[in-house]
Amino acid sequence: MKATTASALVVGLILALGGCASSTPAETAPSASADALEGSITVFAAASLKTTFTELATEFEAANPGTTVELNFAGSSDLVTQITEGAPADVFASADEKNMAKVTDAALNDAEPVDFATNVLEIATPPGNPAGVESFADLAGADVKVVVCAPAVPCGAATAAVEAATGVDITPVSEESSVTDVLGKVTSGEADAGLVYVTDVIAAGDAVEGIEFDESSEAVNTYPIVALKESASPEAARAFVDFITSAAGATVLAAAGFGTP
Repeated sequence: MKATTASALVVGLILALGGCASSTPAETAPSASADALEGSITVFAAASLKTTFTELATEFEAANPGTTVELNFAGSSDLVTQITEGAPADVFASADEKNMAKVTDAALNDAEPVDFATNVLEIATPPGNPAGVESFADLAGADVKVVVCAPAVPCGAATAAVEAATGVDITPVSEESSVTDVLGKVTSGEADAGLVYVTDVIAAGDAVEGIEFDESSEAVNTYPIVALKESASPEAARAFVDFITSAAGATVLAAAGFGTP
């Protein structure tokens, strides 16, 4: 009886272990499709984000092979006009909070915007600085051809804020619709100086010389980003926002000269 009982116990244990072994893979095996992200999104982003967002979009697609990211860069005010008039967009990244507010006031956002970067102005001159610009006050000189952003554009609003804070009155030869257009006037030699962002000077490399000025702290631009309500690929849009605001996004932005919000 003892031998029979022991044998029964051994057989029962083997059966129990076998049952556990066969059921564990089914319980713990991950779903291959559960985390797969798919969809094509169009990101409307401020012109000053061109270099960083081009890099980050490539990284996002590499991490999510089922997605594609189309990028549309322009002045934030122009982008808001396009969005409010019905242009198909999934994500909006603004160079200031004022233009983002126009989108949220129109209830076009899918969630609350998230601040992800800051930026300040810097003077850009052609190589060699032919006009001898050394300070923000020098931009008011009668013989200095200065190009700035239009007041509706974040970089233009920042320029106006610095002028108001310092009492310096700049008379520009032209007002451009985006910071990249200002930079283009400088690199082409059409202007002696232009007010752009620190990040634009860094991205331009040897094509310009940058002159920092303490008064730039009077106008620090905060950059918010948001997924839009009418997105055809809402999950991909939200994931892109999450990626931009992640540690990986912050690393790329910091390398380009952006500050933290």
